[in-house]
Amino acid sequence: MLNQWKTPANIVTMVRIVLVVVFIVLTIMAGPSGFSNVPLRWGCAVLFIVAATTDKIDGYLARSRNEVTDLGKLLDPIADKLLICSALVILSAFGEVFWWITILFLIRELGITLMRFFVIDKLDLVIAASQSGKLKTVLETVAISMYLVPMWVFDPRGQVWTNYYYIAAFVVMILALEMCLYSGGQYLYNVYQQFKARDSKDPSTIAE
Repeated sequence: MLNQWKTPANIVTMVRIVLVVVFIVLTIMAGPSGFSNVPLRWGCAVLFIVAATTDKIDGYLARSRNEVTDLGKLLDPIADKLLICSALVILSAFGEVFWWITILFLIRELGITLMRFFVIDKLDLVIAASQSGKLKTVLETVAISMYLVPMWVFDPRGQVWTNYYYIAAFVVMILALEMCLYSGGQYLYNVYQQFKARDSKDPSTIAE
């Protein structure tokens, strides 16, 4: 599987992982809500959105070039999880997102990632993302992007409209959490079904 890294799609995926490291460093430097460096916080928000949306680029490259690989199926969701989880941890450390929300996200994301490796080892099967898993990722990206954007600079006195903005961001985050837990439960059920079908040589596939 490791010799598949040279495809354009997999190279893009690995670049996304590097961008996660850059995002972490810059976001910490910007400080909570960007108070230490507002322009840098804007840059972090843009970087997060770019890193998240390039998920479509590597997928397009893989399909258009007929280079869909097991390595890509494995690394692509891992790149997404690294970006999402690191952003949530930083936002919680800064006091911008409740820790209980981040902890639930981490339990699901890390648990499913470990399960992926377990299924690869036991069933020799790489798990692709399902529609519910993809919707979960979209909602996570929107919610975190809303938190990262320092909207307070347009309303330093904290008028009503900014309060509504952050309430909306919280609502989207809760929706993302609900979809995160739902898709995780769906994944575990599908894994259970796959193990039941293994002895009967059922060709069905698993989706996150």
